[in-house]
Amino acid sequence: MSRFQSYLNSAVTILSVYKGEEPFAAFLKKYFAQHKKYGSKDRKQIGHLCYCYFRLGKVFRELSTEERILAGLFLCAVEPNEILREFKPHWNDKTKLAIEEKFPIIDSSSSLTDVFPWVDELSAKIDHKKYCSSFFIQPDLFLRLRPGKEEIVCNKLESAGITFRKISDLCLALNNSEKIDKIIDLDKEAVVQDYSSQQTGNFFQSLTDTRQPATISIWDCCAGSGGKSIMLYDINPQIQLTVSDKRESILANLRKRFEKAGIKSYKSFVADLTHNSLLQTYDFNFIIADVPCSGSGTWSRTPEQLYFFEPEQINEYAALQRKIISNIIPHLQTAGYLIYITCSVFKKENEESVAFLKEQFQMELQKMEWLNGYEKKADSMFMAVFKKLL
Repeated sequence: MSRFQSYLNSAVTILSVYKGEEPFAAFLKKYFAQHKKYGSKDRKQIGHLCYCYFRLGKVFRELSTEERILAGLFLCAVEPNEILREFKPHWNDKTKLAIEEKFPIIDSSSSLTDVFPWVDELSAKIDHKKYCSSFFIQPDLFLRLRPGKEEIVCNKLESAGITFRKISDLCLALNNSEKIDKIIDLDKEAVVQDYSSQQTGNFFQSLTDTRQPATISIWDCCAGSGGKSIMLYDINPQIQLTVSDKRESILANLRKRFEKAGIKSYKSFVADLTHNSLLQTYDFNFIIADVPCSGSGTWSRTPEQLYFFEPEQINEYAALQRKIISNIIPHLQTAGYLIYITCSVFKKENEESVAFLKEQFQMELQKMEWLNGYEKKADSMFMAVFKKLL
């Protein structure tokens, strides 16, 4: 048996036991920890084959697992490779074709847009073909450089021989496979934060430029690991910052990051915002609501979510978001601002949530924007800014 057949067999075995109940990267790490016979090169090759399988989304579901892996490998490849040369030599010399030209080679009855068949569910500004194409491209790793650390980080990366692109004075793009945690001091010198996520800071800055810093009270109500809060602090270190999430374990991780980032003055509390159960009367003039969502704007990073996704989940997420919105707006001051964010491409989570806000509450839409990251090897996000009238 050739080593390439061994790679394929291992990928087939792994895919047969993975059921989508946790991120595939976490599952794969555990699998290789239990099966120590694989070297680092083996793990990389097998993992890549598995991800190629998931990147096909909903197309070619009738193929065997092995055939589907090879189809995904062909569509992801931009140059000939050894595995295709062994198993699909007639495909191998066509790897440089455009993605749409490759589909008829695999199956004349299938097309690129079959990868994601729910075009009617997409937000208005999402290009269906470009979005489908993005699943076959690994997004970049983006760094947001912290104030005063720009030169330090660039020098460290250059000294380590790591190639990067300078997107702006504070944003760098690197190959997603780069291991940087031992090269730069993460959270202290730079934050791993997607390009589109970084752009949300522009809205906050534009809204706060005319205000006295000490009067800005902001609640990051679904704070997660705290990346956006660190960005808000870097934009304006004098803000009165409050963070919350639904589990203490999430906030424990956030506190560790805040400590490294030098953020000492803030409040935090655990809250399940699907219930109106806040024990204190909170009152803010800014609320950042990066709400739980389908994550469909990030599926090029986590294509297993595309593979397992069913459209019924869209309504579930939309209902969840509206519960959260309804429970946080009472804690926004009159003339205060709500910044609503998703990493979704679905209109029910985006435009229709905006319509819900306008209909149900005294909220004035200030701006609505789609951050289409698929054009920049980044995540796609949606953002709307509201002002509370009463």
